[in-house]
Amino acid sequence: MDRLFLEIILPVLLSCNSNGPVPPALIINKNILAGNFYNQVKSIPLPPGFQRVTADPGSFAAYLREIELKKDKTVYLYNGQPKLNQLAQYAVLAVSVGNQDLQQCADAAIRLRAAYLFEQKQFEQIVFYDNDKTAYRFLPPYTREHFTNYLNRVFGMCGTLSLSKQLKSVSNFSAIQPGDIIIRGGSPGHAVIVMDVAANPKGEKIYLLAQSYMPAQDIHVLKNPIHAELSPWYPVADDHIIQTPEYRFTRNELKRW
Repeated sequence: MDRLFLEIILPVLLSCNSNGPVPPALIINKNILAGNFYNQVKSIPLPPGFQRVTADPGSFAAYLREIELKKDKTVYLYNGQPKLNQLAQYAVLAVSVGNQDLQQCADAAIRLRAAYLFEQKQFEQIVFYDNDKTAYRFLPPYTREHFTNYLNRVFGMCGTLSLSKQLKSVSNFSAIQPGDIIIRGGSPGHAVIVMDVAANPKGEKIYLLAQSYMPAQDIHVLKNPIHAELSPWYPVADDHIIQTPEYRFTRNELKRW
């Protein structure tokens, strides 16, 4: 039998907002980081009785489901070092974090949305705004290198505060869709993206969340720290609070592109 190595690490607030997060006890069992068994977001299993909601071919929802997952479940920072807290993630997206401390929480949502539009060649729709409402548009040449440079500029100029202003509020949380953002605008705040949604014949819904964080780190699918029997899925319930492993949101913070 493999020996279990337990490492106790003092809680560290790797937070986008000191008022919002609820840090977990950072007791890391290194066997938790065993390899991921699923190739794509759409491969993450569902609870009995649930089916993924319909996603049209070429839609943002379909794109998110097709994103590949890394075999290694470790979350790494932009500098190649492992994140201190390795208990939050269910799986890690095979999406580059870059080598600068730029692609943080809101930036992860921006990255996924922009990458989808880039793949669809909808270049004119790739635009983000800073706090002064200055528009950052993706202009020719439409090359991968230029796209990466463009995103780095956006990451440096935009954040949760500006993105929360750009997005549209969703008043009915039960209408949650893949691609929606749960966001608290601040300087900084925090944001997570809805990667997938499923429902059962009773009309009950569940959803997957993913995040990056501070410092910039791999985008990862979050576990559900409250409903272990559903994890990594979150229920659309009457609870006002949405508790993620490293942050606490409310239902009225759901927004859409």
